[in-house]
Amino acid sequence: MRKLIVLPAAVLAAALLSTAVSAQPAADAAGAPPAHAWHHHRHGGELFHELKALNLSEQQKASVKQILQSSHAQNKAQFQSFFAARQAYESATPGSAEFQTAAANLSQAASAAAAARVQQGAEVRTQVYALLTDAQKAQWATLQAQRQARIAAWKAQHPQAQ
Repeated sequence: MRKLIVLPAAVLAAALLSTAVSAQPAADAAGAPPAHAWHHHRHGGELFHELKALNLSEQQKASVKQILQSSHAQNKAQFQSFFAARQAYESATPGSAEFQTAAANLSQAASAAAAARVQQGAEVRTQVYALLTDAQKAQWATLQAQRQARIAAWKAQHPQAQ
């Protein structure tokens, strides 16, 4: 009787596991994840929300899109290098000399990628800000002040998160 329960449970578990593994997005040849994996982490998160509220003209929207595409293209090699270092780290055997080297390389690549991301983000914000009219710049300042107020209110309600 026990075999009748264990066997179907094992088959079901194997089927679910194989489905979960096949559902994982595949990396490309350079080791970078699929483009959609970066979707929510690139191009400034809150910047998009603020820009949507500014009622940009079609010309401004096209210019912003051009700036973001250029930014992405400039940093693509940097992030591919990071993902390659990450893949080398993940595939190395813990405790081996290869693992230690991969960990050091990943640390350096992550540091360089973070620095590049901050610098590029600042450059993008500067370029986008230059496209705005004076009224839009004033509205943007108001939106940023409101955002800072929401953050302060959240921090006041969640002191343990600080």
